[in-house]
Amino acid sequence: MFRRILIANRGEIACRIMATCREMGIETVAVHSAVDATAAHVLAADRAILLGADEPAASYLNQDRIMAAARETKAEAIHPGYGFLAENHVFAARCEDEGVTFIGPPAAAIRDLGDKTVARQMMMDSGVPVIPGLQHAETDPRKLADEAARIGYPVLIKAAAGGGGKGMRVVASAEALGEAAEAAGREAAAAFGSGAIYIEKYLAQARHVEFQIMADTHGNCIHLLERECSIQRRHQKIIEETPSTALTPTLRAEMGAAAVRAARAAGYVNAGTVEFLLDPEGRFYFLEVNTRLQVEHPITEMVTGIDMVREQIRIAAGLPLAYAQADIAGRGHAIECRIYAEDPQNDFLPTPGPVAYLRIPEGPGIRVDSGIYAGGQVPVAYDPIMAKLIVHAEDREAAIARMRRSLGEYVIMGVKTPIAYLRDVLDHEAFRAGATFTDFIPRHMAAWSPAQNDAHAAALAFIADDLTASTGGSERRDQASVGVPTPWQTLGAWRS
Repeated sequence: MFRRILIANRGEIACRIMATCREMGIETVAVHSAVDATAAHVLAADRAILLGADEPAASYLNQDRIMAAARETKAEAIHPGYGFLAENHVFAARCEDEGVTFIGPPAAAIRDLGDKTVARQMMMDSGVPVIPGLQHAETDPRKLADEAARIGYPVLIKAAAGGGGKGMRVVASAEALGEAAEAAGREAAAAFGSGAIYIEKYLAQARHVEFQIMADTHGNCIHLLERECSIQRRHQKIIEETPSTALTPTLRAEMGAAAVRAARAAGYVNAGTVEFLLDPEGRFYFLEVNTRLQVEHPITEMVTGIDMVREQIRIAAGLPLAYAQADIAGRGHAIECRIYAEDPQNDFLPTPGPVAYLRIPEGPGIRVDSGIYAGGQVPVAYDPIMAKLIVHAEDREAAIARMRRSLGEYVIMGVKTPIAYLRDVLDHEAFRAGATFTDFIPRHMAAWSPAQNDAHAAALAFIADDLTASTGGSERRDQASVGVPTPWQTLGAWRS
């Protein structure tokens, strides 16, 4: 087993990986930019190395500096988390070449599955159903128009080299295709270094259902059930749950088998996610494979009881999977809400800045994966996700109630958050009925505005806390007001 792992990431995912490493007795190395010098993941690590300036290219995407940090600290493995270099096949190959274990799939699998058109062809060859559309990247406007006319509008333009909603456009008519294709190509080039795009049929009334897979180097491959991820804004998920309300046991088994087949076709190793679209008639279609740990992995952990980061590390160390498919069973229902520093009233634009006050919910079945603390900063240079709130209960109704209560107790002051918005999504009759399709947000929440009493209550809470601290309140309130954590709170895995 590894003695020391470098986490090539930041924020809540870096903190979450470090938590498992500490349980396994593995030392951790954090890397950081200048602005992240006192970030939560830096304070939680055994050792931290400065990479460079704030820009991702100079820090978290700087392969030379990350590899140098691994050599300097004698880290035996690198965990990339998600984002940044997690799906960069060049970086994975470089780790192999320089004798550092990459905790993720082989470079060849990342490369092949990272090209969406190559992945589509691979799935077709393996008998996994795919959405009608182009089988190769295309830039010729006439060929794009011909394919759109063949499959019928609306169509979806997608980046061939990446996901996460970047380079993606829904096009409803031939007149809008040219401009949308140009815009998608520009966005894809900026996000992934490649402007290659392709088109496929857009399924308006569909669900986004994904299956977690795990594979080892001994030929074992299993799935860890599904996640329903249809609540999205700008093609990015904000609420996830498991199990999906749309799946019967038969359909679950069929989709799970297809996910395992897809992983085997790609020669996959370690953790990954096979994403599908599910139409109202119960037909499912391959979307893509995310060759990394997913943001929403905690809900799978909650219902299966499996620490996925631990399994990732064990697989990377050459050990076989600790579970067979027959061992995998879900218990209860889990929901995750992503907590961003963003303004839902202003098209979810990021709202970076200082975190003036923080109170997290507590109680049975509640988990918070966080990368912030009171007095810390949400930098402008990176994705504005601050934390993930996860709940688990005996059934969906109880999980919704627990999440509503938890959101009501979650207080973050200093930056805008979608907490009130998320609570209203959970309250919507369509969500409660399980009618969670990918068009949920534009269909049901387009005219959303917060209740005035939410803002007033938050302001009063902050004032009350400030007054309590100034008159000799508890140590916890003093720390939250001042915004500086004590050494005992931030030492992490301290050793004498």
